[in-house]
Amino acid sequence: MSKTTVIRYTTRPDAADENQELIEKVFAELAAVDPGGVRYAAFRLDDGTFLHVVTTDDDRDPLPGLSAFKNFQSTINDRLADVPIRTGAHVVGSYRLVAE
Repeated sequence: MSKTTVIRYTTRPDAADENQELIEKVFAELAAVDPGGVRYAAFRLDDGTFLHVVTTDDDRDPLPGLSAFKNFQSTINDRLADVPIRTGAHVVGSYRLVAE
């Protein structure tokens, strides 16, 4: 059974570009190691917030094991303008974004 989590947060304006660069490094590492079992999308919204959608095939989430993700997480509090909102989500419909 898959599990989907949505995380939304706003960075300080001066930290948004750095945040995006760190996210891009996570995707580069994902592409290089292809851990399987995860579908992940990150969005930088026009209002200055970031939105991450992570779907794992089971309870095993490979993201915390990636060095780029550890680096992203290690300084996240320095970049935040507010508290991240993390919530589970249930796919109602998706066209090629996440598995249902």
